[in-house]
Amino acid sequence: MEIENESNPPAAAGRDLVGSLAKGLGVVEILAEAPGGMTLTEVAAAAGLTRAGARRLLLTLVASGFARQEERRFVLSARLLSLTRAWLGGASASLWRYAEPIMREVSEALGESCSAAVLEGEDVVYVARVAGRRIVSVALHVGARLPAHCTSMGRVLLSDLDSAELTRFLAHASIGAKTAKTVTDKAALAAKVALARQQGYAVVDEELELGLRSIAVPVRDKFGRIVAALNVSTQSARFTCPQMERILLPPLLDAARKLEDFLALQ
Repeated sequence: MEIENESNPPAAAGRDLVGSLAKGLGVVEILAEAPGGMTLTEVAAAAGLTRAGARRLLLTLVASGFARQEERRFVLSARLLSLTRAWLGGASASLWRYAEPIMREVSEALGESCSAAVLEGEDVVYVARVAGRRIVSVALHVGARLPAHCTSMGRVLLSDLDSAELTRFLAHASIGAKTAKTVTDKAALAAKVALARQQGYAVVDEELELGLRSIAVPVRDKFGRIVAALNVSTQSARFTCPQMERILLPPLLDAARKLEDFLALQ
């Protein structure tokens, strides 16, 4: 019997991969970006598949309950949502149940949205969110993903990586410009992450979306590791960056300390 260990050559890992599963997961990601559903032709084009290949994957998703067919369109089903909730509701579920009223206090006091996220690959994944009274055009919800490199929570989460880990991240990440103000130079991004590490918070000024600013702080476990980031996002017309540091940062830091007190008891 072959025992898997780190000494196995990289080629062995490639032989263990299931290509059809990877393609199916790719189709799931494509459908996730289209709440109104997509036709077979649209899915095939987006996934780079033949119509026959896309049809087999879509019908498999329908048969397994992860998608449904509405005339000519395919739509993800609620079963996938239940899996997401199960994933989010694991060991950290009690933390985010505890966090919601604290985040609501921050949101109501400031009149802005308050969110929490964790790092997954190149993205931040939202695990809790309390929407503010003011509307921003970025549609965010629990389970939403945003690129880590141009978000305040992403930079806070990346600040917990050591220099070698950050170098690897920047070498392989897809670092694209969301606006004309997005920092895409890798050396400049590394400096931004280092600043977040030094300051204990990160501010992002219209790098994700023009007119949107955000400030984020880390949430650390009892061992000092950053397990999540907490942020407040606002319209640029509402606060300058110095005003965010003066007005938004103190209640955000206080909320993070409360969550860390909770984690210290776990």
